[in-house]
Amino acid sequence: MAIAIAVESPLQDEIRTLVAALNDYLMPLSPREFQFQLTVEQMAEPTVTVFVARDADGRPVGMGSLKDHGGGVGEVKRMFTLPEVRGKRVGALILARIEELAREKGIKRLVLETGEAPGFEPAWRVYERGGYTVCGAVLDYPDSGWSRFYEKKLS
Repeated sequence: MAIAIAVESPLQDEIRTLVAALNDYLMPLSPREFQFQLTVEQMAEPTVTVFVARDADGRPVGMGSLKDHGGGVGEVKRMFTLPEVRGKRVGALILARIEELAREKGIKRLVLETGEAPGFEPAWRVYERGGYTVCGAVLDYPDSGWSRFYEKKLS
């Protein structure tokens, strides 16, 4: 499967549709107050870089973002692939691009928050295969029991 990954604006209708698909997937998995979703408008802020994966036909099939928090810390946000491409390493490719940009920006530590409930197993696999390790609560996220936190030190 040929996949192209590029930095794109989230303020496109087809990316809004991808974000909506991610939100629809997440909504039943954990309580709303423990879901920390960036809107497409927040994803368009200067501290956030959005990567979009497109198939050979140019259709968006996945996305992921890097939010630069300053001080050498970056956060992986809004990682998602359409169900039909899961297991084809699209998430790993997006994560690699996020890490590449993080290194270019001088970010030394990547962190992320994801759900701690059934349905999040595909995300855990992507992160753990990518060398991320489970850690305590990061940034300003509450340690609610509904979240799983990961980190990766970059060299």
